[in-house]
Amino acid sequence: MAMTHDSYPDDYIRKILNDVKTIAMIGASPQNVRPSYFAFKYLAERGYDMIPVNPGHVGKSLVGKAFVASLADIDRPIDMVDIFRSSEHIMPVVDQALALSPLPKVIWMQLGARNDEAAAKAEAAGLKVVMNRCPKIEYGRLSSEISWMGVNSRTLSSKRAPMPTTGMRLSLNRSSVGGGHTDASDNAAKRRNDPV
Repeated sequence: MAMTHDSYPDDYIRKILNDVKTIAMIGASPQNVRPSYFAFKYLAERGYDMIPVNPGHVGKSLVGKAFVASLADIDRPIDMVDIFRSSEHIMPVVDQALALSPLPKVIWMQLGARNDEAAAKAEAAGLKVVMNRCPKIEYGRLSSEISWMGVNSRTLSSKRAPMPTTGMRLSLNRSSVGGGHTDASDNAAKRRNDPV
């Protein structure tokens, strides 16, 4: 299926996030202020087998996962290559991915990254491609986790959303992690519901 890559049907993104299990993140960072750190941690907490790829951090780990220098150093099949690199650095990553056996199923380019030539090359080899999107954001949007924070829920409401609980089934075919709470918000909700 030829994609325009200007927008993606929800079913296309949902199927990718449901089907992939092992994700190699190119450009992952162990620094907890970097977007790749947050995306990596979030996806790992949702059950994906995450592999951090960054030659500058070999010998370190990210949320308990050891860094590798390149895709060729990974010892198991990869379902998705998530690229945290600028657009001009994407083609060499796609070439490395296409040299793997078996091939990954998906090339995913993070927010702000787009390389149509690399996308066409990957698609010609049978891979699915997503550009200029973040799997963390897409997961949160499609699973409704993002609406628990009142972000992009597409619904205006003053009603408090239910808190996620461990094992809760989401619109993605995965269970949520345990939902947190704060005493302040719980006390405020209790005061609203208690008669005066």
